[in-house]
Formats: sequence, C-alpha cells, structure tokens
Amino acid sequence: MKIAILAVGKLKEKYLKQGIEEYLKRLSTYAKVEITEVADEKAPENLSEAEEQEVKRKEGERLLSKIGHDTYVITLEINGKKLSSEQLAAKMDKLATYGKSNIAFVIGGSLGISESVQKRSDLALSFSTLTFPHQMMRLILLEQIYRGFRIMRGEPYHK
Repeated sequence: MKIAILAVGKLKEKYLKQGIEEYLKRLSTYAKVEITEVADEKAPENLSEAEEQEVKRKEGERLLSKIGHDTYVITLEINGKKLSSEQLAAKMDKLATYGKSNIAFVIGGSLGISESVQKRSDLALSFSTLTFPHQMMRLILLEQIYRGFRIMRGEPYHK
C-alpha cells in the first residue's frame, strides 16, 4: 500500500517533525508513506469571503496537481464522517483488499479545503468537532494510520 499525505504549508516546529519522523519509521514496515507539502497562499489576517475562497482555490489547485487519477482521496474536514480507529483500520483494509493501493490523505491550510478538492474526495473524514492546527494534524493522522495497521494485523497497541 502506498499512502500519500498531502498538506498545505511547511512544517516548522521541531517537536512535530520529530514525532512525524518516529511514526514514518514505525509505518515503514507496513506501507510506503510519503508526505508532500504544497505552498500555502500568503494572505493578510482579515480576509473577505471572496479572498478566502481565492486562497483556498489556489491551495486546492496545488493539492490536486499531486493526486493521481487512480488514487483514493480522503480529505480531513471538520464536517466529515467520524470513524473510530477500528473503523478507519477496516476502511484501509477494505481499500487494500479491493485494489485501492494508492491512498492520499489531504490536509488543507488554515482556511480549510477548496470546493474542488472536496469534489475530488472519495471520503471526507473528521477526527473531531474540535479544531486542530493543520500542522499538528499530520502527526495525529500518522499515529492513527499506524494504529490502523496494528489493528488490521491484530498486533498490540490500540487499547
């Protein structure tokens, strides 16, 4: 299985980079996992609705350019479907069983995900109704993917 994590913006925080490196190392025995960053759109603090949409549109174009036509796309969205760790593991297992070996998890920028990326999504996934920093979501997502593989294989970790 090949898993891509597509994210808007550069990760700067050392503690997040260290955590991500740890989970990438753990995941290397289960799948090929790559993180691709696309540039975030520079924008002032107070944007109009039209300006926000334009920022998301530009970031969305960058994200879509990294997604292959045969890729199953899971977008992380606050209003997406909520799954337990076991349900996410079952979903990943089902995708692999039915030949969907390329999966992309998409993490938008600080304003969210564009409508065009939402339309390309096969599954909108929500981790919580809470809002998390998009940089931190990379680490949380990797931990859940790792947990999912452990669950699929019946290995201890997830309890």
